[in-house]
Amino acid sequence: MTLAAAITTAFCLDLLLGDPRWLPHPVVAIGRLVHCLEGWLGRLPWRRLGGVVLTLTTLTVTGLLAWGLLKMTATWHPAVYWTTWMVLAATTLATRSLHGESAIVVAHLRQGRLLEARGTLAMLVSRDTSELNEEGVLRGALETVAENSSDGVIAPLFYLCLGGPVLALVYKAASTLDSMVGYRNDQYREFGWASARLDDLLNLLPARLTVLFMAGAAALTGLRPLATLRMAWRDGGKSKSPNAGYPMAAAAGALGVELGGPATYFGRREEKPTLGDPRRSLTVVVYDDLVRLHYGTAVLALLTGLAGVLLWQ
Repeated sequence: MTLAAAITTAFCLDLLLGDPRWLPHPVVAIGRLVHCLEGWLGRLPWRRLGGVVLTLTTLTVTGLLAWGLLKMTATWHPAVYWTTWMVLAATTLATRSLHGESAIVVAHLRQGRLLEARGTLAMLVSRDTSELNEEGVLRGALETVAENSSDGVIAPLFYLCLGGPVLALVYKAASTLDSMVGYRNDQYREFGWASARLDDLLNLLPARLTVLFMAGAAALTGLRPLATLRMAWRDGGKSKSPNAGYPMAAAAGALGVELGGPATYFGRREEKPTLGDPRRSLTVVVYDDLVRLHYGTAVLALLTGLAGVLLWQ
């Protein structure tokens, strides 16, 4: 089997299966490892040093286990090796799960079940959803898909094409670390410093590539490709994160809506910048457009990655 065929199959596996609950997921194991290590290293008086050790240990263990599993299966049979390769690769992608999880939130809104929509959204985001109205819940769902299109789809594909499942899983380990300890609060400001900075570095190029793929997808799906690029250029750098604002601003431009704005996190209201212009009201029709944009962006990224792999070979 060729590398391009394996990447394509992994991509299709993710589209078909998503993240089935019955299949052990590497990210869950990485999360447990981080939680365990945090309990030990978090007690060190040198908080930043403990965080550096946490980051290095998590990445090393993840990379070695993935490499060892592939190395072991290669000695059994090529079919076992490639099957393992593709399954591991598929677990790093979140194209279907981003759609599926956000679709549950929107389905509740379509049926007028605001409380259920708030509760479902709360499992996807770190903001407080208890007081959100329908528009606020929908905005949260839109932002989740838009922002995570970079670190849940484009970045894993990028590293998968560069270094196979081992590098893609190391990237997922860095992303998991950031989501668990990369907060700028009193508890994690020092301890999560290394994890947050590494995640910023690893997403620097993928976040900006996402803008280009979104613009292409916008052109293919009848949305606003020029506005996609314009809003990413104008508003992408407004976010505190050096990367998160770019895919959200690009999506806002493609859809003709305004995303971002004030939100409450852990009981504290945060004045976040707005991204995009409110040319359209936030309705479930906008979400349907975003779904088309989401899949179009993923497919364009896949085709570009395959072209790069074939040229390199």
